[in-house]
Amino acid sequence: MKSNYKSYDVAKSSDRIKEITNSSNTNYEEVDEIPSRDSLTFTNGFYVKKTGALFVDIRKSSELSGAHKRPRLAKIYRSYISEVVALLNSNTDCKEINIVGDAVSGIFNAQYKHQIYSMVSTAAQINSLMKIINYHFRKNGIVEIKAGIGVAFGRALMIKAGYSGSGINEVVWMGEVVNRASKLCNEANKDTTSPVLINEDVYNNLEDKEDREFFNYNYLLDCYQGNIINIVMDEWYEENCK
Repeated sequence: MKSNYKSYDVAKSSDRIKEITNSSNTNYEEVDEIPSRDSLTFTNGFYVKKTGALFVDIRKSSELSGAHKRPRLAKIYRSYISEVVALLNSNTDCKEINIVGDAVSGIFNAQYKHQIYSMVSTAAQINSLMKIINYHFRKNGIVEIKAGIGVAFGRALMIKAGYSGSGINEVVWMGEVVNRASKLCNEANKDTTSPVLINEDVYNNLEDKEDREFFNYNYLLDCYQGNIINIVMDEWYEENCK
């Protein structure tokens, strides 16, 4: 969100807080799928009953500044972020994409099992993408990177938050599904975990037994993990990146 300077008034700030906290007509409607952003106001919200969340983050990103100076750091982040966003944006069920630092997340409609499968397929594409990114990094003397991917399914609260009247606002997603996907992402692709971690609800909603066989249970994290890939992208890599 771009800022647009307005002087701060503590009394008006207190009035805004009072208006929000004293409001008695806030409406939080339960819905099956993600509604349009345009239907959000500063006094309503939506509980989306069946939501998917996918988070991606670079492992040990703080160490990259020690390996490269800023121009190459910019190349790392631009390459990684642009293509992760491209994959998320290519999934018709992905309705929200957010970027915070090197963390990229997507919020998905997940009413049906085929939508949950599609979200996991996007996670596999992102995992395969990392091989292609690292191929180009190697060719240009840039340090290779690893990414962790966390996927969860559950219920989420969608609200509009920001500075009312300023034009500065954003859609905010809250709830266990978002927290869980973020935490799984933080644990994924570390020394003892696979690149993709999914919660139990995602695992149980994979329609085919064959799909579930790509994952094994992680007792310490109470989730399922797998090194899933996209076959088409991996075949392209083998043909073009050797």
